[in-house]
Amino acid sequence: MPSRISIVPRDSSRIEQNRSRMKARVYVTLKPSVLDPQGKAIHHAVEGIGYHGITDVRQGKYFEVAVDGSLSPDEARAEVERIARDVLSNPVIEDYRVELDSSTEA
Repeated sequence: MPSRISIVPRDSSRIEQNRSRMKARVYVTLKPSVLDPQGKAIHHAVEGIGYHGITDVRQGKYFEVAVDGSLSPDEARAEVERIARDVLSNPVIEDYRVELDSSTEA
């Protein structure tokens, strides 16, 4: 009986693209001049349950963005910076920071 198993060559471009993926980390925080009622509530709560030595808490947002290998690190950073500015943050009241890790497979 003939075998029904066929061997298909791997798509080397796909493998190479997976190896060169990058991960961007975007941290969005309120500007220092903006009041942070959620941070104050957290600070009050941690004091109330017995944690000591905490002088302030500021809340924020964290995003991980996977970037495929079609972009250079500079292009990837520029693209993620645009996303952070235009979509992930409100530049009137928030600051953002982008970290790009090209050695991490996303």
